Amino acid sequence: MNSGSDSSRLMSDINVTPFVDVMLVLLIIFMVTAPMMVQGVGVDLPEATSEPLSSKSDPLVVTIDATGQVFINDFSVDPDNLNEKLAKILERRSDREVFLRADQGIPYGAVVRIMAEIKGAGVEKLGMVTTPILEEVSKTPTR
Repeated sequence: MNSGSDSSRLMSDINVTPFVDVMLVLLIIFMVTAPMMVQGVGVDLPEATSEPLSSKSDPLVVTIDATGQVFINDFSVDPDNLNEKLAKILERRSDREVFLRADQGIPYGAVVRIMAEIKGAGVEKLGMVTTPILEEVSKTPTR
């Protein structure tokens, strides 16, 4: 009953060409869209000379933008309710560390008031986020 032709035999090799094509298309899509995913609130940070801080987990960031609006990570919060919101968030976190980002145009008193609210929520470590000062290379002519 066997006809003897090889065309009736099953092929045991897997064709990976469609899989590779799909993966390349996905790679291109992610490479194009990744730069568009901007995270956070736009703030003009003050410059300072300091070493970068290392954080082991996803940091909790309180931001004050140029208009004085307060955010916890990317979510807008009323400054009067900041203490309560932070206290609820910190109940579920093992580290009680918060980073504060404030626009350099915000009055000092407003920043200090937010710092007091943050500390009142039970924060043990409060870090200030700044941008590093870029030192200009001296342009002295060489002889």
